[in-house]
Amino acid sequence: MAGFLDRAKEQAQRGLVQGKQKLDEVQTQRAGSDLLKKLGAAYYAERRGSGSPAATQQAVQALEAHIATHGDGVLRS
Repeated sequence: MAGFLDRAKEQAQRGLVQGKQKLDEVQTQRAGSDLLKKLGAAYYAERRGSGSPAATQQAVQALEAHIATHGDGVLRS
């Protein structure tokens, strides 16, 4: 009986770890998507004359920092 409970506990812990990893992946993807959206908005505003090149460059740098940390998976969606 104890062996069964140990295996069940181990399986539950693996499930929790896998769930946390998936949640982290989703949050990272969402953050990357938000950065892409901000870059698009900054570029659009710059092209329309209501934004600045500095704001666009800041958005590019934020996206590049995210990619350097988490990889370029956000660009493939």
